[in-house]
Amino acid sequence: MHAIRKTGSLFLVLLLFISATGQTSDPAKMKTFIDALMKKMTVDEKIGQLNLVVGGEATTGSSVSQDVDNKIRNSNVGGIFSITTPARIRKTQEIAVNNTRLKIPLIFGMDIIHGYKTAFPIPLGLSCSWDLKLIEQSARIAAQEASADGLCWTFSPMVDISRDPRWGRIAESSGEDPYLGSAIAKAMVKGYQGTNLAANNTILACVKHFALYGAGEAGRDYNTVDMSRVRMYNEYLPPYKAAIDAGVGTVMTSFNEIDGIPASANKWLLTDLLRRQWGFKGMVVTDYTSVNEMIDHGLGDLKTVSALSLKAGVDMDMVGEGFLKTLKQSLSEGKVTMAEIDRACRNILEAKYKLGLFDDPYRYCDENRKNEIFTEANRKQARLTAAKSYVLLKNQGDILPLQKKGTIAVVGPLANSRENILGTWAVTADYSNPPKSLRESLAEVAGSGVNIVYAKGANVSEDSALEARVSVFGKKMERDNRPAAELIDEALKAAAGADVIVAAMGETAEMTGESSSRSELTLPASQQALLDALMKTGKPVVMVLFTGRPLVLSKEDKQLPAILNVWFGGSEGGLAIADVLFGDINPSGKLTTTFPRNVGQIPIYYSHKNTGRPLAGNEFQKFRSNYLDVSNEPLYPFGYGLSYTTFSYGEVSVSNKSPKGAQKLTATVTVTNTGKRAGDEVVQLYIRDVVGTNTRPLKELKGFTTISLKPGESKQVNFTISPDDLKFYNHELKYDWEPGAFTIFIGPNSRDLKSTDINWSK
Repeated sequence: MHAIRKTGSLFLVLLLFISATGQTSDPAKMKTFIDALMKKMTVDEKIGQLNLVVGGEATTGSSVSQDVDNKIRNSNVGGIFSITTPARIRKTQEIAVNNTRLKIPLIFGMDIIHGYKTAFPIPLGLSCSWDLKLIEQSARIAAQEASADGLCWTFSPMVDISRDPRWGRIAESSGEDPYLGSAIAKAMVKGYQGTNLAANNTILACVKHFALYGAGEAGRDYNTVDMSRVRMYNEYLPPYKAAIDAGVGTVMTSFNEIDGIPASANKWLLTDLLRRQWGFKGMVVTDYTSVNEMIDHGLGDLKTVSALSLKAGVDMDMVGEGFLKTLKQSLSEGKVTMAEIDRACRNILEAKYKLGLFDDPYRYCDENRKNEIFTEANRKQARLTAAKSYVLLKNQGDILPLQKKGTIAVVGPLANSRENILGTWAVTADYSNPPKSLRESLAEVAGSGVNIVYAKGANVSEDSALEARVSVFGKKMERDNRPAAELIDEALKAAAGADVIVAAMGETAEMTGESSSRSELTLPASQQALLDALMKTGKPVVMVLFTGRPLVLSKEDKQLPAILNVWFGGSEGGLAIADVLFGDINPSGKLTTTFPRNVGQIPIYYSHKNTGRPLAGNEFQKFRSNYLDVSNEPLYPFGYGLSYTTFSYGEVSVSNKSPKGAQKLTATVTVTNTGKRAGDEVVQLYIRDVVGTNTRPLKELKGFTTISLKPGESKQVNFTISPDDLKFYNHELKYDWEPGAFTIFIGPNSRDLKSTDINWSK
């Protein structure tokens, strides 16, 4: 066995034991192995396991680990992230295996957020497919590629519920809904971890950010979060719980505070809730330097916050090295206990054990697996996934799909951009093979029968200070320094001979993501000026919208006949846009976040509660809950998305209007394709608990399914509903359902629904 040849006699017996018994087959055998190992470890060696360092460039903070190789030799490192390739990882692993007393292998992680070398759509876009198998497959491919490149741990999925599009990291989320978010969390964990973590093509998942990170005040990253326990349990905690139930191996703490205590020092969160209530048995790692950042939160010096973090339930300190530098002194002073250090060390060693690293530290360093990375099959899957994530927001007069003939003017600041299509947090993508731009993709998919003309038309923004702030990772806005009027004139000349104009507008990749909050969500003035000029030509204009968040599109919705939201589609995103624009794929994506009419409506989400003075209808009424200057209704509701065909919904029927106790009922609707093209439709089920001991949302998503229909075809769609679908946490945090009146809704989105009423008794 390769690992035995590399390991000294002190560890030989234990390794032989693993090889003979099978590392992950029996928790009792794992305990026996870890017990024996920890008896040999000194306090310093145990504390060293709690230290996670960055081996490459900093990606989420300004701190970079120093003198990493010597720290490994001194048994002061338990894991490394941000280094890749089997050769480099093997070389680093050899330091731990050949140059430390106990030869304990390192764990190697990376921010693999939406694909590895083959980039898939950003998570917000991916969620708009509503296709759990497709989502799981994206994580499976990411795990396959990452593990072939030496990695065994990803800091994904991010499952934070987000209802504020000002927050840049909404791009990494699955949107605003806990039911859908929970389903996606399970799919992602299953995709990454598979059924056997010791297999060399699966990787350890890390659900983040625990907890409530997506609810930062004012949509500002890293900001304060404050909410009731009832809201936590019903709306924000379910996706984390779903990931735990799916067997996620690690959990990452969040930067924000909960009940006035930062997450990385919050014992109620990390021990009482996560471990005791939910039964989590894995490893807890902090986010980047979040232990150190509690000093600025006002909890004390580094020694104090490090002790608080360990005692709260943190196992591994990411980059900050507060554990490494202070825990031994805190132990001598009685500020922490040996049992707490042992707990953290054990959880880390168990993660390595489950990955098979004690059996073979080089399990993920097989150079022969290079052919599993960025394959044609993976890219084909990414292309289909991207197309399924795009959401058709408007298509007045059936301008889309485009015909593969005539002349198409492709204009806009993002029309010829390549790297931006990858989106935020694509740090592992294959930049040597960037996506084809929209311009290139349209030409390739259209073929020789279409004349493509191009003009930039405008910069993304004329604000040079903004450009500098969003280009910290090297993805430039690709500025053209000519005067704005000259750029517009060039676009108008290109448009003059065109049959249709495709305008590529929106955000660049790094205008969203971490530390990319925005207070204004409209298109920049430079892009609005270009659209105004294009509309004056009288030509049909199709806006292809690149974005990592809901934008305010009230003007564009009135102005433009067609809008296709393509998020950031990943490695094959450009070709997928062309597939949809030309109708080779009929769009079926549905929004997983509500689009506001203006920023003053934020936060806006479909599952809000009523008030004692609800607005009846859409017209302003004094002394009712509404605005003087804008409707309460969003521009585009949750679940919304058009198709190149149309669907009609029949009336909702139920198998039992008066179910009792544990009985189940079936809700049924007939959906018909009333258009001229085959298409997919995401049919959505919502339920309202009409009367309760606690106020309840106006509606909550409780089911969805995708159906495919040919023109004129009808299908009956059935949803099975049980009392489990009616449960919620009340003011005493008791999880149960209450008898009474319920409304069952089924439809194409959260607004346009058919309904029926039932009464469910106990």
